[in-house]
Amino acid sequence: MDQDRPMRPIERRMRRLADAGASDVEIAWRFRRTPRYVRQVISLSDRQRGTVHAQPPGTLRPIERRVLRWRDGGAGFDELAARFRRRPEFLAQVEQLARYKLDR
Repeated sequence: MDQDRPMRPIERRMRRLADAGASDVEIAWRFRRTPRYVRQVISLSDRQRGTVHAQPPGTLRPIERRVLRWRDGGAGFDELAARFRRRPEFLAQVEQLARYKLDR
């Protein structure tokens, strides 16, 4: 068991029991879960967190791409607010952040 990586309490306890030789069925019974759930928790606790969905720098989110496309087409924030169901102030922030990302 890797002590340097942060794990959730359930992951730590299940890993400790598995390392001590307890079967998936026994661990599942103790936690009132299924053996499949136990296997999944133990296997996912081996993976590193936080890097799976990281985007490369400068990559725009879909809302940012769409706001920029509409703004470049001449649409105002009031018009976009109804389209995106957001406040005009929020969309102004989205545009500002998107342009900042592109300029970097």
